[in-house]
Formats: sequence, structure tokens, C-alpha cells
Amino acid sequence: MENTHSMTIAIAWCLAWGDEREPKHKEVLDKTREALKAGRELPEEFQPFVKQAEELDNLKFPETLQELKQYAEKYPHFWNSQIGLVYGGATKIKQYVFEATKLPDIRGASALLDRINLIDLPAFFSCENHSDYQQCQRAKDYCKKVREEWLDKPDNFPQLSNALIPELIIYSTGGNILAFCPAAFIDELADAIEKRYTEETLTANSCAVGAKFKLLEINYGLLPNIINQDTFWLDKYYQNREHPLVKAYFDQLDTSPEEAFQERKTFNELAGKLASLFNQRRNGNSLANNRSLRRYPPMFETHPYLKRDEGERRCAIMQAKTDPNDPTQGLPGDPWFSEASARKRLVGQIAKRDNSSQKWYKQLGLDWQPGNEAIISWVQKFEDYLDTTLHKYYSKIRSENIHRNKVKEAINVREIADASVVNGFVAYIYADGNNMGGYIQKKIENPEDYQNFSRDIFDATEKSVYAALTKHLQPHTINANLQAERKSDEEVWIHPFEILTIGGDDVMLIVPADKALAIAKTIGEEFEKILLSKGKRYKKDKAYNPNLVHRYYNQNEKEEKLNTTEQCELSMSTGVLITAEDTPIYYAQKLTEQLLKSAKKRAKDLKKDGYYGGTVDFLFMKSVTMISSNINEFRSNGLTKFGIKKQKLKLYAAPYTLYELGGLLETAKALKDAEFPRSQLYQIRSLLERGKQTAILNYRYFRVRLNDKKAQELLKRQFEEAWCKPKNPDNNGNLAPWMSLKDEKEGKEEKVTYETIWRDLVDLYPFIEKSNDNPSTKKSKQQTLQS
Repeated sequence: MENTHSMTIAIAWCLAWGDEREPKHKEVLDKTREALKAGRELPEEFQPFVKQAEELDNLKFPETLQELKQYAEKYPHFWNSQIGLVYGGATKIKQYVFEATKLPDIRGASALLDRINLIDLPAFFSCENHSDYQQCQRAKDYCKKVREEWLDKPDNFPQLSNALIPELIIYSTGGNILAFCPAAFIDELADAIEKRYTEETLTANSCAVGAKFKLLEINYGLLPNIINQDTFWLDKYYQNREHPLVKAYFDQLDTSPEEAFQERKTFNELAGKLASLFNQRRNGNSLANNRSLRRYPPMFETHPYLKRDEGERRCAIMQAKTDPNDPTQGLPGDPWFSEASARKRLVGQIAKRDNSSQKWYKQLGLDWQPGNEAIISWVQKFEDYLDTTLHKYYSKIRSENIHRNKVKEAINVREIADASVVNGFVAYIYADGNNMGGYIQKKIENPEDYQNFSRDIFDATEKSVYAALTKHLQPHTINANLQAERKSDEEVWIHPFEILTIGGDDVMLIVPADKALAIAKTIGEEFEKILLSKGKRYKKDKAYNPNLVHRYYNQNEKEEKLNTTEQCELSMSTGVLITAEDTPIYYAQKLTEQLLKSAKKRAKDLKKDGYYGGTVDFLFMKSVTMISSNINEFRSNGLTKFGIKKQKLKLYAAPYTLYELGGLLETAKALKDAEFPRSQLYQIRSLLERGKQTAILNYRYFRVRLNDKKAQELLKRQFEEAWCKPKNPDNNGNLAPWMSLKDEKEGKEEKVTYETIWRDLVDLYPFIEKSNDNPSTKKSKQQTLQS
């Protein structure tokens, strides 16, 4: 069995089951299920179906219509047999997660969705018996309960679990699941996915669709029911290649017509059809099947004279009121809960391993149970990562190790902000993968590739986050006020971060403000590094010209840190919002999402120059009223000026490539170590708006007046030579503090846009520690705001 891939077993299972609800070979399938469960060799009676599946996998691509027709005639079991494919998951995830305003509810909503996606849905397939699903193995009893007490109930889907095995799952990460199943059960499995999300969350949106396909379609994409002269194949593709629809569907850059056709006619085409059906059903449209519509999402009535929950969305059913005589009763603030919000708060407490104050939920008398053993704690997974990597995370600030049991999770944003150099500030990080769709379309050809790709991406995303947190953070002792809120007489050590979610290729974190950019940079670098370590399939054999991509140039370190030839074809773009701890989380999330879109746009533009690496966009927001609309408008109207002859001046330089971001951090650190006068830094920033020449003159005046010659040399080396050299190598002029962008043509005239990193440096300055500073040294929030 070790030599047989799970996708081969999945196809063989569906072949043995047949197209009807009752299996064709029940005894064979029963023996096979027991063998898979026990990890034994597959039974002899099942081997013919395995050989058929392997035969399907070894078929060559038919280059002519005649060859395709011969396949249908030669392999009737591949042409006449059908297999089911189901795709589904949660939709409008951010609407559900960020509906609440408080971190414990947001944490709980995210953890509940993760539990359903990573444990509940795989439990349908008995994945607790498979070594690839470690989270299900840790919650074996819970997985059995999902099937026995929910899925197999007479009013749910009593026959479904008998038709499913773990090998049928292609992937179940990132909030979605894609899986094979016997053709007769596609509607039941899709309905079970949607019903599970609705019954567990009450208010989250979900969608699932399924379709039946011929086995040959797994190899060669969508095919008609009858193959004849009118079938669209390679010869007709050549004849109609210039048709706009055909060109848009098949053609790709840097690919021959034959390769483009073969890359489209793969398993990807089946997944594309399911994605189309998914969008139709999600939008409330009816499909050609007997399933009920989902155009009416769950609704909970409200009343103007009834008390509502904390989110003001639904009628409250109880108040978690504290009792002075019993500290374990209620919750701080005496919050009101509806049943949906009560579930979020309870799961949030379990995810933080807070078992001290859950009596409030028991008092409700509700039947719903969260499944404590199945709730995922990202901090616990982070601690497990530390154990496997033997990293000295716990001994960074003391000679003796701090035992992991002494370090707790941060329970609110204020505790995370307490770990920042600038007290009262946190950062929201939102990262997402680049080039994923293009890679899937070009490189993923079969279900096995899909499965490996999904696992590689999830593994790289998770480990890159843990590596970044381990490298830049350390356990932190909270201040006396926060310690009093915890009602603790001893010093409290915390992990100074919050992982809201790690799903597929996206990440959402809350970290101390001063470490945010370094963490974002490391996540992007580690993500690419881990994928490259998995094999050549992720390597892009294409070099790029760094002078066209990066605006930062440091001759001393460029050769060591900048690799322009060995690129990873996949990367991460990241949005980082550094803001006050009392900024509403839902508002911070919206702005961070805008920054992520800006960073992804920058990555897409740089791809034209051959750069496939990551990008980061960030913003320092020192008050909620700083931005009244969106970030693009704020930058266009407030940070973009026009000088002489409508010369465009951008008072910011974000987004940055990962290499540029490293340069920005180095430059800010050099300024901090040199103890440049802050008043002069702010004065030059204020003079940027007066025009290019005025800013240049004032900057030169500022630099030559520095008393310290070393400081002058440092500024020249770390700022002017690294950032502000003219694009033309024959030009020996000095543009500091400006950088020139590529020429932009406006009619017949050529316009040059100038931008500067000075404003970003000034914003970053308070959040940078001096090299000889004690980590516990902090500035007050008020001092930073005044600056």
C-alpha cells in the first residue's frame, strides 16, 4: 500500500463502488476499508481496480481526435464509468469572522471555521485513521462523534459515511475541500458540507457543489458524451486559434500551441467547472439538479424593544454577568450574547486554553458542544514547532530557560501592544500568495499534483509564520496593570502575538508594532525558501535585472543577499497596518486588506520585469481619523504633489520588494544608531511638500551641518548611495532625498515621477531600537503621537 498513491486508491475505490448508491463489490470494499484502517496490504480482490486506475494514469495524451476516439473504444470502463467530484467550503469568511468587534469573538469565529474545515469535514471520510491527518488523529473520539451522532443520523445522511474513505480527499485546507466520491453521492456530500457549516456556526455562509465526470476526463479535461467529427480537439484548435474566445481560453505566454492546449485539457478543467458551479450556487442561482436552493441564508429575527447581543446583530438570549462572590461566574464587562455569538466566545476561550471561566455557557443549558479536543490552538502548534526545531526562543532574554508552561497566550490586543518598543501600538499583518492561479493552470495536471501542491503550500505558509515569530519575538512579561486584570500575583509571561488564521496561502496576524515589518519580510523570505527546498517544481529558471526591480542598492551586501537567478515561482505579498491598540479590529482589517491589494498590484507589475518575489505595503496610522476614505485616495490626495511643469512628486515609496524592505530597515537602524536629531528629520519631511528643489537644498544643508563626520558618511552611504542614485549610470548628480521612477509618457512628452522614502523613514524611526538598547526600553504612546 505504501507504493500506491492515495489518488490511485481513490479512483480504484470509485471504480469498485460503481455508479449506483449500492456498491457493486460490497465485500471487496469492506475488506479494503479494514485494510486501509489497519495500514495493511490492500486485499487481492481490490488489486484489479488498482491496476485499472494505474493504467488510466499511464495513458498518453491523444494528439489527434482519432486517438481520443480509440481510447473511448479501447477502455470502455474509463468511458462509461463515472466518478463524483465535490468542491465546497465557507464563503464571506471575513464577514463572519469580523462581524464582532472584540478579539475573543474574532478568535473564536476563526477557530470554529478552522475546526470545521480541518477536522469536521475530513471526519466524514474517517480521516482519524490516516497518518496524513494528524489533527484528526488527535481528536479521534470527536471525529467518530461527528459521524455517529450527526452524519449518520436518519434525518441527515445515513449512507454517506460508508461510501467515503480518507484517500478520496484531494485537499482540505484554506477553508475549502475538494474530494472524489462515488457518483451517486455527490449531492449528499455537498449538502452535508453546507449543513455542517450552518448547524455549527448558525450564521456563516457556505457553499458546496458536485458533478459527475467520466474517468477519462480526469486525464483529458471536459469531453462530450459522443466523440465525433464535431468534437473540439487539437485539429479544430489550430483552425480556430485566432478566435477571441479560443485565444482567451487556451493561449498562454511563452508556450507553444500544443503545450497550451495540453495544459488546459487536464484535471484543471474539471476543477474549473466546479468553481463555475460554485459561484453560480453561491450567488443564489438554481442549477440543473434536485438540490434545494441556498438563496435564502440563515436569518434571525430582531425586535426594536428586545436586547441585542454585543454586535447589535441578533436578539440576546443571556447575559454573562459576573458575581462578586464567585469569580468563576460570568465574564468581564457583563456581555450579552445571542447563541451565535456565545458559540464564538466559547470557542475563543478554548482556543486560548482558558478553562477558568466557562460556567457562563453551561448556565445557558444549550445542547451544542464545541468539541474541546478538536479546537485548534495556533499557539500550541507554535510551541510544538519550537520543540521540533530546538530553537532558543524561551532563553533569549535570560540566561536560564523559561519553561514553556509558564508562557501563556495574550488574551487581548493591549497585552500584545505592551511588548512593543512604542507602548500602545500593534500591527496587523495580512499575507497572501502570488501567482497561485497561473501556477495551477500551467503546472498542475492531475489530482495527485493538486494534493501535493496543497500540502506544500499549507506547510510552507505555516512554517514561515512560525519561523518569523521565532526569529523576531520573545516571551514578554506584561506590565502591572495588565497583570492585575488577569488577577495574578505573579509575573505573567506571554507569547506577544495573535494568529487569527493560517489557511492555505493566506495569513492574518497581530504582532507588536516594532517587529511587524521584520516579521512580514521573514514570512515572505521563508515561504519562498521552504518551497524551493521541496524540489525544482517551484523554481523559476528566469533571471531578472535588479536595477529594473529594486530601488535599493548596497554594493557591500548585494552579492550576498540578492539572488536574481534562483527565484521561487510562488511568493507572498503582505499588507501591514501599524496602529494604536484601541483601533477597531474590523476597521484595521479593512485597511490591511487594502494594503495587501496594493502590494499584490506591485508584485504583478514587477512580474513584467521578470521578478517573482514578494512585496510588502505598510502604513503607520496614529489615529483612526487619519484616513476618511481609503488608502489609495489618501495617498493620491494627501501624499502626491505636482511641482514645476506638473512634475509628479510622491511623498511615499511603498510598496516595497522584500529586498527593498530589508534596505529600509537597515537605513532606519543606521539613522537611529547615529542619533540624528529628530527635529531635523521632521523638518525635512515637512519641506518635501514645497517641491523637488527646495527639499534637495534643505536636505543638503542639513547633512553638511552635521557635526559628526561619521554621521555624514553614514547618511551618504546608507541613504544617498543606497537609494537616491539617478537611473542613468552616466549621471553623477545627487537627487537625495528623492528617487526617480521610470519615465512615464504623457502624449509626446516624457515625464519623470519622483518619490522618497523619507516619510516612511520618519514614521518608522520611533519603532526602531538602537543596537545597544535594552529590549525593555520603551517610549510612551503620548510621546510618539506628539511626534
